[in-house]
Amino acid sequence: MAKSKGKGPTPKAEDRHWHGKRQKARAVKSAKRTGTPTLGPGGRAKAAAETRERPAGRPAGARRATGEVPELVTGRNPVVEALRAGVPGTTLYVMSSTDERVRESIQIAADRRIPLLEAGKNELDRMTDGAVHQGIALQVRPYRYAHPDDLLTGSAPLIVAVDGITDPRNLGAIVRSAAAFGAAGVVVPERRAAGVTAGTWKSSAGTLATVPVAQATNLTRQLKAYQKAGCFVAGLDASGGSAVTDLEVADGPFVLVVGSEGKGLGRLVADTCDLLVTIPMPGRAESLNAGVAAGIALYEISRLRTA
Repeated sequence: MAKSKGKGPTPKAEDRHWHGKRQKARAVKSAKRTGTPTLGPGGRAKAAAETRERPAGRPAGARRATGEVPELVTGRNPVVEALRAGVPGTTLYVMSSTDERVRESIQIAADRRIPLLEAGKNELDRMTDGAVHQGIALQVRPYRYAHPDDLLTGSAPLIVAVDGITDPRNLGAIVRSAAAFGAAGVVVPERRAAGVTAGTWKSSAGTLATVPVAQATNLTRQLKAYQKAGCFVAGLDASGGSAVTDLEVADGPFVLVVGSEGKGLGRLVADTCDLLVTIPMPGRAESLNAGVAAGIALYEISRLRTA
């Protein structure tokens, strides 16, 4: 995915043409939650929004992560499927090549110049901690996470943040949609959330090679840092007061926050968002898979940004 050329530093929030719309959105969200009337321009609601707490200096909620230990994919079907999907393997361990799927794995590894090592049953048992390996294992290199600040590219970056996503396949689907609709990258919490695994690579259909994933030690603080940098932060939530199709501010620096299908956004994350938006669903479904919801929302945001 080609990155847009930078046009200097991203303007501060108060210098953006939609700054007043952000204040109005916050007041509407606050009134919806507390049941109090929304005050007009100059009222207490606007004053409270303008004095909202902001972090000082470089965000404390993120650091440069370099990945953990290598991951092992084991079993004949999982290994050959991972290799077919382009999962970045570093070494293929094989006990014998009598099975057709093993032979295909060896051929793909050879074509991609992945080192092939012969391993005995005892060695594979030790490497996989006694898991069922069927005589084959693929070592996957640790993923190098980006820093959240690295996603602030160009004058109007589009960033996707995820909250409460624990299935690596859902994360991969979100990365795939982010690539399709021009997002600069995806931000994930460092703890209690899905990270980049072989399953993520597979469901991303290879787009992880072009769309960076960043880790934040504290997602709420990172969202506040994005706001301070001039981004409008919208949370995708079933209880949102506005439709995602009506986001007038989507043409500027924008962060879309996606929650899990079951629990949605966490309370602190939802409170930090400038606005909560929902996907209008005239059908019978009560909720959407997080990956599907992110794809629909990103399509609408992309349409608004190019209109």
